[in-house]
Amino acid sequence: MKVGKIPVLEIGERWYYNEKIWAQNGSPDSLLQKEDGTFMKKQEAYRVGFYILGLLILAMGLTLNTKAGLGVSPIISVSYSISTIFHLNFGDMTLMLYSLFVVAELFLHRIREKRRGVYGDEALAPARKKDKKLILLMDILQIPLSLVFTRFLNVFGSLLPDFSPDTEGLQKLPLRLLVLILAIIFTGVGVSMSLSMRIVPNPGDGIVQAIADCIHKNVGFTKNCFDLFNITVTIILGLTLAGHLVGIGIGTVLAVIGVGRIIALFQHLAGEKIVELSGVEI
Repeated sequence: MKVGKIPVLEIGERWYYNEKIWAQNGSPDSLLQKEDGTFMKKQEAYRVGFYILGLLILAMGLTLNTKAGLGVSPIISVSYSISTIFHLNFGDMTLMLYSLFVVAELFLHRIREKRRGVYGDEALAPARKKDKKLILLMDILQIPLSLVFTRFLNVFGSLLPDFSPDTEGLQKLPLRLLVLILAIIFTGVGVSMSLSMRIVPNPGDGIVQAIADCIHKNVGFTKNCFDLFNITVTIILGLTLAGHLVGIGIGTVLAVIGVGRIIALFQHLAGEKIVELSGVEI
């Protein structure tokens, strides 16, 4: 049926037309399901992509931190000092340190679960049991993550030049400060991106969260205390084993102050867009 040049479908014709289209392309519900499934797959791809990119940027930042020769970030100061004093591989020592962090996380989560079992509501026991399995899985997955992450540290360490004072050539203080600033920026952005995706945390972040949960303090306060602990251990190792400070300097102080600021700035500028693309629930 036509009105002028415009085709108009009667009820029966419209039904037949719709059935024909649906037979070819699927019903509206199925089309919506397909579109929704495609959208979710795209979000998952973004989420994994942002997570991997965040870890790569973090590894680059930590490596640049060691190359500037002005003091390293507290979280890697212990492994860096040991590797420097005994001439060991930095990535391997970081892997050992991260493995100790994971063991400590398992122990701390065990303590937390025992406390919750004593003082918790029996009605919530099934939910706590499920939560316990998920936490255990996240803890264990940090070990293979550490293995891959520390290999990236070794790769970047072999590719990037050393800007420390003992190296001939590029040794001017302004250049080393520039490298340090880049290291802090990369570290902050990498931490922000990887943590925002809420997949498997880096052991350096996982141990802080575990301690915070166990002592019932906020993560910021716990992070500062843990940084001070690592700095203290590194100072003791350097003075007792090498006779001088190793890995501790102005770069360590700037890392403590600057990384948190970079995380906050990056979250303000790009955090909302990244979360929207990845579909992470806040």
